[in-house]
Order: sequence, then C-alpha cells, then structure tokens
Amino acid sequence: MRLSRFQKPVLTGLALASLVLGGCTSVPETGRSQLRLISETQEVQLGLSEFNKLKESTPIARDRQQRRMLERVGTRIAAVAPLSDARWEFVMFDKPDEANAFCLPGGKVGVYTGILPVTVNEAGLATVVAHEVAHAVARHGAERVSQQLLVQVGGQVVDLAAGAYSPEWRGAILGAYGIGSQVGVLLPYSRTQELEADYLGLLYMARAGYDPREALAFWKRFGAYQKEKGSGTRLEFLSTHPLDETRLRALEERMGRAVAEYEQTQGR
Repeated sequence: MRLSRFQKPVLTGLALASLVLGGCTSVPETGRSQLRLISETQEVQLGLSEFNKLKESTPIARDRQQRRMLERVGTRIAAVAPLSDARWEFVMFDKPDEANAFCLPGGKVGVYTGILPVTVNEAGLATVVAHEVAHAVARHGAERVSQQLLVQVGGQVVDLAAGAYSPEWRGAILGAYGIGSQVGVLLPYSRTQELEADYLGLLYMARAGYDPREALAFWKRFGAYQKEKGSGTRLEFLSTHPLDETRLRALEERMGRAVAEYEQTQGR
C-alpha cells in the first residue's frame, strides 16, 4: 500500500508521539519531567568510549597535589550521589588555557587545570565537581540526545508536510522550524539543565561536608573571569547557559535546604 503525501506526515507524527510517551521519566530530587529515548546502557557506553578517547588525546596534569585534591573531592561527592551503576573516575587534564570541566555518562569526570585559579580552594573545586556529577545523576546527556532525535524526527514531519508547497515556501518553513526548535526548545532546555545541576550540586556539596555557600563565591568569580575574557552573550535566549545574575539568583533562592543539610553533617 502506497501512502499519500498527506498520510506520511500523520503516520510519522504518530510514531513521534509514541516515542515521546514511551520515553518520559523524571529527574531525582527535582521531579522535573524529562524525555529519555536511549537506555542507560547505551548512554554509559557512549560516555566510556568518549572518555577513553580524551585520555589518549589530552595530557594528564603532572601536579600530584592537584590530582590528589580532585580525587579527594570526587570521592566525597560520588559517595553521596545517587548513581548506583556509575564507575566513577576523576581526571585532571593539563589544559591551563581552558577553565572548564565535564562529566560523561557512567561517572567519568574531567577537570581542566585552567579552572583551578577560579576555584581557588577545595570548596570551589567541590562546586565544580558536584555540578558536573549532577549532570550525570540527572542524565542530562541522554536527555539532550533524545531532544535532538525528537527535533530531527519533527523536522522530517515538517519536511513531508511542506512538500505540498513551492520550493521557496518549503525552504522558508524548514528554516523557521530550525530556528524555532533551536531557540524555543534546545537552548531553553540546556539552560534548565544548567540551573538544575547547580541546585543538585548544592545538595551534593552539603551532603559531602562542603559548605554550599562557597558555590556563590565560586560562580561570582567564574562570572568575573568570563567577563575578563570577553566570553558569553548578554542575550540569554541565545545562550546554552543562564546569565550570571540568573544563576546567582537561583542559587540564593535554593540555598536554604542545602545549608540545612550541610549543618546536619557538621553536627554528626
């Protein structure tokens, strides 16, 4: 049976809807609904593969004290992070010109030496590590991949539906869809994930015995560092990360629970 140009978008849309309904779950602690279309096994395998590639292509920091501090902080944060199947590994990469860190699925955390002048102390480093660990716990990587898959499938639906129009109109429709999905879906979700990782990071810091109020000091220093380097954009809706003031305001609003949990660890 051959499908008409009108039936194809309908069937593709139904398949898209079934994917969405079957992939909905929620984030620990926050309860936010999220879409995850790939399995944990697939996600972890991707993370392990990419991390091994990075270790082969990027030099490891030579400073033993730096490496030991990262391992100490990472071990404390990992002990309170609810990710039972993680194979935690914390590696300090020798990249002095890059103030960054990341966590790949499966518990593979990388920190670049360039961020150490901004972390200043162990609590500052704990802020960075807890934030990255939070991305792994919340499975933000799987969520991003799933959103991109959804956008791709949606683009196919739009392309099929636009086939009834002239080439000029079809191009305009597809262009509008591309911009709309980026600005209206992918970027807002990226900022949501960053703020969520900030909040979860506060809780993990507190439970690991680090004062979560140190996170405010770190993010202020990091914001000043970015301004000095001239990086970032003042247009939040075009950014993958929230503006500094947005991030700090959200941290301050959510600090109460984290401080209470931190004080409990000090009273043990």
